[in-house]
Amino acid sequence: QVQVEESGGGLVQRGGSLRLSCAASKRSLFNIKTMGWHRQVPGKPRELVAVITSSGNPNYADSVKGRFTISGDYAKGVVFLQMTSLKPEDTAVYYCNTKGSLPGVTATLEYWGQGTQVTVAA
Repeated sequence: QVQVEESGGGLVQRGGSLRLSCAASKRSLFNIKTMGWHRQVPGKPRELVAVITSSGNPNYADSVKGRFTISGDYAKGVVFLQMTSLKPEDTAVYYCNTKGSLPGVTATLEYWGQGTQVTVAA
């Protein structure tokens, strides 16, 4: 069972920066295809923030383009989200997830972390 753990959330003022980290452990045979970040506020569906593929191609939600940067090292099973120019509307629980495959398993497997709170004060 792959375990995913986030860190780095917290409280920041408008215009500030935060860096989120995520590590996928117990993944000895897990072939990572993507790692990414989603966020969710109460009463709304979880939304994609940024994802990076194993080939290094990033994709971002329009709302964070130019402000957030995703990077990762799949060999180490880690991914980071550098967030700058933060806005109050970025306040949410941020979840890391990874998708990939295991030998002998056809379906794509997906694992989520528990989430880390990011709060941006106005």
